Amino acid sequence: MNSQPAPAENTSGPLPGMAVIAIWMAALCFLGLYGVITHHLPMIATIVCALFAAAAHGLVRQMRWGWALTLAAAFLSMTYAVWLMVRWHQSPAIVMAVVNLIFFLYLVRPEVIERLK
Repeated sequence: MNSQPAPAENTSGPLPGMAVIAIWMAALCFLGLYGVITHHLPMIATIVCALFAAAAHGLVRQMRWGWALTLAAAFLSMTYAVWLMVRWHQSPAIVMAVVNLIFFLYLVRPEVIERLK
């Protein structure tokens, strides 16, 4: 028999998947800002970029509002990518759609929801 105690679960920081999703949200923010700077996106896109940045920050801090904002951002990014594929036949958008779908499904897992404050 092994008499060692079970290792304590580390609940101090975000789960690795949450950190990856926060990095993805920050990358979407920076890509959007780059699009605004290079005049490929309208200036109103800075509001969406700010929401992506806020979602990333809130998710890293494990706040419930950050989780909800990230969940909405992942879902809306997924639907936008599907719209790009259907309307404009941009097949590379499937990558964005699949990644955001995976992130959305990860965020609704019970282990992730338990970590939120």
